[in-house]
Amino acid sequence: MTRIVVDAMGSDNFPTPDVLGSVEAAREYEVEIILVGDESKIKPVLDSALSSPQGKPATLPVRIVHAPEMLTMEDKGMALALKARRPNAKNSMAVGIDLVKNGEADAFVTAGNTGAAMATAYFRLGPLAGVDLPALAPIFPTATGSCVVLDIGANPDCKPLNLLQFGIMGSIYAERVRGVKNPKVGLVSNGEEEGKGNHLVKEATPLFKASRLNYYGNVEGKEVIGGKVDVAVTDGFTGNVMLKSSEAVAKLIIDKIRETIKNGSIVTKIGGLLVKPALGTIRNLLDPSDQGAAPLLGVNGLVFIGHGRSDTKAIKSAIRVAKNAVESKVLDAMKSAIEESLKK
Repeated sequence: MTRIVVDAMGSDNFPTPDVLGSVEAAREYEVEIILVGDESKIKPVLDSALSSPQGKPATLPVRIVHAPEMLTMEDKGMALALKARRPNAKNSMAVGIDLVKNGEADAFVTAGNTGAAMATAYFRLGPLAGVDLPALAPIFPTATGSCVVLDIGANPDCKPLNLLQFGIMGSIYAERVRGVKNPKVGLVSNGEEEGKGNHLVKEATPLFKASRLNYYGNVEGKEVIGGKVDVAVTDGFTGNVMLKSSEAVAKLIIDKIRETIKNGSIVTKIGGLLVKPALGTIRNLLDPSDQGAAPLLGVNGLVFIGHGRSDTKAIKSAIRVAKNAVESKVLDAMKSAIEESLKK
């Protein structure tokens, strides 16, 4: 049975959504869940979630590993680095990631501080051989399905070789976890034509052309959303701007449609009722809780980082995605692909 560690102190409203999402995932996906965090806070929520109307606790493979400390948004800089790499660290992220490192679990899921999760994973698991920097790789909805976009915030400054490594890892993830055969990989730029872009894109282009990737070429934001590629590669600064802008535009459109219907004429309100099912479908398409968390690719273990606002559904979805990654052996495939690229 796949074993997933969940940081029960991760979400903004910890530990309730973290625990409830874990219980639902254990029940539906047949995974073993290890909740890490303050047992005195986790146990009452877990006991309540497992209780049945008859007063008998449900039997599910969910257990607690006590971690008395936690990393928060206040942990930054050198203080964060020290907490992330201290051998005897007792915070929930360190304890959870160590379970993966020691082979006691298959993947780690957290909705906690993104920077803290990345630092802890990097220092405790170490990078994959041949990878200089890890990359955060969420799934963007597109006109034809979805696209893996990386990096979206782990590395604001990158070198051309880093982008190639991102492309290799993103391609393997798209193929193994997303089920895309021979994924098309594009470089995010300000123009489709080769030769467009900043120095980073221009210098990365020959590396991509010489690689074994199914390289599509430059892609603008509209091509990414239009579904022209399955993997879009960029630096963390540009990727983060893309992510935040896309989320904001999606929310604006939905909010404006609702506002127009609410303040419109009776005919508009009737029309709103008729299109409500379609709007629900679109809302679900844009709902980040459907994926739950983004993989941190490039560290020697499976780590998934979700948003602090994660609810029960998001945590459950994150566990599903982590389970799929474990069962598809994406980490082994990534190691092999990077090793092959180093032989060239």
